[in-house]
Amino acid sequence: MIQLVDSGAVRQWCEARRAEGQRIGFVPTMGALHAGHLSLMRIAAQHADALVVSIFVNPLQFGPSEDLARYPRDLPGDGAKCAEAGVALLYCPTAEQLYPPGFQTRVEVASLARGLCGERRPGHFSGVCTVVAKLLNVVGPCVAVFGAKDYQQLQVIRRMVVDLDQPVQIVSGPIVREADGVAMSSRNAHLTAAERQQAPCLHAALQQARALVAAGERDPERVLASARAAIERAPLARLDYLELRDAQTLAPLTELLPGGTLLALAVYFGATRLIDNAVL
Repeated sequence: MIQLVDSGAVRQWCEARRAEGQRIGFVPTMGALHAGHLSLMRIAAQHADALVVSIFVNPLQFGPSEDLARYPRDLPGDGAKCAEAGVALLYCPTAEQLYPPGFQTRVEVASLARGLCGERRPGHFSGVCTVVAKLLNVVGPCVAVFGAKDYQQLQVIRRMVVDLDQPVQIVSGPIVREADGVAMSSRNAHLTAAERQQAPCLHAALQQARALVAAGERDPERVLASARAAIERAPLARLDYLELRDAQTLAPLTELLPGGTLLALAVYFGATRLIDNAVL
């Protein structure tokens, strides 16, 4: 496995692979890699001849009061995991390289980035789109894989690559969960033992809503009330949002759409914010 910091060197390496007729698969990450990230790498490898992974904790997507400084970092451990996963190139740019002096361009996706996490984290998706657009420009992959846990992010990026005519296929990877249902996330490392014990309430809320809908319930308020009750049973959990949205457009819903209703939620445990979702 090759590890590079310089964007120009990464571009040259990728251009050489494409000149040889190889398809490049790409998984952008912020590091602190876990089994969820590794599952995305396996999916990308199925679509490509050469696998590229980036690790970059992107300051543009963190607000002033968010956890940029405390976001977990473990580059040596991440490098070992990437090597074991068959990654051909590990791209680890610096903030100075991606955002040099004078940098002032932002990429915005309008309606899809509103509401849900976009409302609670102003500027977040602009930061995400800006860095993803830059990384895609450098790597030039045929396929890029993103996890479905960040459902709004996935839909925003899909829209961005279509709108900007970027020649890349966006593939989603399913949510990978711990044995107790907690969605794998780098932020789980910040949970105290008591908070981690109560964190399965997010998945319990989704499962409870799923069961209601499967049993024939079609009243959105009853579905939301059932999910909310599951979260309220965890005394350390503080609900940020719990909403039903159109799974494609992310528009708010007043009725359930057959096969197309997204139940999305965000919950705080102390200063740690966890998200999860399910398509009902």
